Amino acid sequence: MPYQVVKTAIPEVLILEPKVFGDDRGFFFESFNQAQFEEATGLKRTFVQDNHSRSSKGVLRGLHYQLPPHPQGKLVRVVAGEVFDVAVDIRQDSPTFGKWVGVMLTGQNHRQLWVPEGFAHGFVVLSDSADFLYKTTDYYMPALERCIAWNDPDIGIDWPIEGMTPALSAKDQVGMALVDAMRDIETVLNTEQGNA
Repeated sequence: MPYQVVKTAIPEVLILEPKVFGDDRGFFFESFNQAQFEEATGLKRTFVQDNHSRSSKGVLRGLHYQLPPHPQGKLVRVVAGEVFDVAVDIRQDSPTFGKWVGVMLTGQNHRQLWVPEGFAHGFVVLSDSADFLYKTTDYYMPALERCIAWNDPDIGIDWPIEGMTPALSAKDQVGMALVDAMRDIETVLNTEQGNA
């Protein structure tokens, strides 16, 4: 089994630790194997898109999610550098609604984080730069992308950024409050039901 699966405080959010083979020449590991992913996690997912971002120290991206009917599940990892990666449960009927988990992902620990559909996702870069890779279960659709404010007090993420002012994109600077994001999702779901 190439993965060891570690559960987080939110059971659906999983840390995957791959088996790494290394010696003085370097290392090798399977970064993804569909059959082994399904066996280790019990999840049946098809990944349709791979993304790669590079960010400098202090860049904070998120909290991003995609509206129904095209929410994205994400399998994320860092290949160089260090980030603090966060998943926030925005499923209104969930017992962990509004809760978050944060995990350090680095080029050295090779950890991956499974962020399911129905979660907002974000990260902050703690090293001089970081290369961040992620697989998604649905295609990126700009019209359905939304952002919750990274510092929403109703969520209360404990970002490890003492002494840093995070660098935000224009869209992340105007992220919604969680309560407004939920109204937005309800409107979309009611519209879909009305069109069904």
